[in-house]
Amino acid sequence: SFCGSKLPDAQAAYETANSLNMGLLSGVNFMLHSCGWLEGGLVADFEKFVMDADQLGVLHGLAKGVPVDENSQAMDAIREVGPGGHYLGCAHTQANFKSAFWKTELFDYKPFETWDEEGARDTRALATSRVDHLIANYQQPEMDPAIAEALAGYVARKKESMPDAFS
Repeated sequence: SFCGSKLPDAQAAYETANSLNMGLLSGVNFMLHSCGWLEGGLVADFEKFVMDADQLGVLHGLAKGVPVDENSQAMDAIREVGPGGHYLGCAHTQANFKSAFWKTELFDYKPFETWDEEGARDTRALATSRVDHLIANYQQPEMDPAIAEALAGYVARKKESMPDAFS
């Protein structure tokens, strides 16, 4: 998503959230260049990419809408718990709490003391850690050897046709 910030900071987060939210509210179903861009698209940043992908996960959940089915209405749970009770131990809550909300892989919701003991890392530092994890665990997908050969030939021909563009 376009933003004027030079770093993956609060300005970048505000601008990206606003533009992605407006896209969602206007009904788009595909957002080109929605991850990782800084300085109006002049810079791509891995940490910003991870942050933006996380935000898109939130928006994906919002775009699904609110389900109105028997499970989501939880009428049996309401009857089971009754007035004045709580839902934490109820079977419906236990069956649904892990998937009921978007769970970011990026943000830190631990208590301050725990956060401080673990290095007091901000969102950018957490994103850097996530990038490092993704790169370390990357597995290149298999490609049909004929397609790989054709692709390598195409790239070689293009490089030969534009010698000033490649060094």
